[in-house]
Amino acid sequence: MIELKFTAEKLDGQVIGGVIAADTFSTAKQKAGLIATQNNFRIKSLEKKCSFVYKAQRGMEKTVKGEQKAFSKQEVIEALTLLGYRVISVNKKTFDIPRKPSTSDILMFVKVCADMLEEKMPYGEILSFLIQDTRNKTLKDTLKVISKDLKQGLDSEEVFMKHKNVFGFFTAYMLGLASKSGNMAEIYKATAKFLERRHEFKRNLRSALITPLITLLLLNAAVVWYVIYIFPATAQLFSTLNVKLPAMTQFTLDLATILQNNIYLLIVLVALPIIAGFIVYKNPKGRVWFDKQLLRLPFVGDILHKTYIEIFCRIFYTLYSGSAVSVAPIKIAAEALGNKYIEERIKTVALPIMMKKGIGISDALVATGVFPETAISKFRQGEETGNIKKSALQLANYYESDTVYRLKNFIEWVQIGIAVYILIVMIFLTLVSAETAVVNPMQPGVLDKTIK
Repeated sequence: MIELKFTAEKLDGQVIGGVIAADTFSTAKQKAGLIATQNNFRIKSLEKKCSFVYKAQRGMEKTVKGEQKAFSKQEVIEALTLLGYRVISVNKKTFDIPRKPSTSDILMFVKVCADMLEEKMPYGEILSFLIQDTRNKTLKDTLKVISKDLKQGLDSEEVFMKHKNVFGFFTAYMLGLASKSGNMAEIYKATAKFLERRHEFKRNLRSALITPLITLLLLNAAVVWYVIYIFPATAQLFSTLNVKLPAMTQFTLDLATILQNNIYLLIVLVALPIIAGFIVYKNPKGRVWFDKQLLRLPFVGDILHKTYIEIFCRIFYTLYSGSAVSVAPIKIAAEALGNKYIEERIKTVALPIMMKKGIGISDALVATGVFPETAISKFRQGEETGNIKKSALQLANYYESDTVYRLKNFIEWVQIGIAVYILIVMIFLTLVSAETAVVNPMQPGVLDKTIK
């Protein structure tokens, strides 16, 4: 989150100032310009909050070094002076690139908060403890700002949403909502469960798809390198002696020639799908199409689909208050589940017909065409019994158990498949190398001619 401090002058000459927060510098600048236009004043200066490295000393004490975020060098000097320090130096940090906290850091923060809240510890004290113990600098600085803003009485939802790029949209929304609710501990526990499941899902997905894909890519690259550059250097020695090569050796040598003559085409054929996929994924409409295709993948698509539905049900359970029209919980759950195709179907189909026609949740979810029959039946049962919140939790727990078991089996089969593929490649390379070792370059009659 970028913070921009502006200084402006009114028509009567009065100088005013303020702070604007936005995701990017250009957006903050646009906001400042819009405010100036609406209120008829002229922007005189814009200062971006950044990090300053300082060195200071108080009395005869040891010189201290530190880092402080501020809008200007003068702000840091004034703050240190008020604390009784003699400022030795203050310089703007050259490379001010914050290291975003990992999912594990955020998860640990939320889980510790949930545990301490259950022990009835005041939230201000919890933040103080965590600020001291948090190692990630970005998270530590963020918690300091949050603690300061909450002490000043600012709206908790606004305070946390200002840092959605650190926590993530859903986490920031939930933590801001928790401070307004009557049961902070319950919302923090639900948020921790969501983060834990998403972290576990990404880790398992990496084990099931990404890691094997990288392994295959590197293995195939090594084989191509061997076939193009290493093997021909040995095999071509025999071809110069007019020796008939074994079938497998000749095939590999012919393949090396084809690859050498078309190496640039090979690079294009490998790189083009990767570049095209990246461009499609970055485009909003392309991302929707990409996420739709994910659900159609053999076997793993069904696991992904059920995991998304589990996340939706878990978030819906946390946010649902029992009102007849539950648009807000459905909207937030759709945005947090991580699949743009399912999100689009919910937001463009389910929500409009719920608001316009007043139909129930189960019928609205049927219209999207992305919810399994099991989920629809359970939601309909919850509507009929008046306990849809419990039905959502039961669905989430069911899909969690199902997907964890099936994904574990899938990972095992993928690992077996990778092992078999590596074995086949190694056998092929071994056989080819063994053939070259038994080739006799001296054909019948050659030795006799040499002796004569």
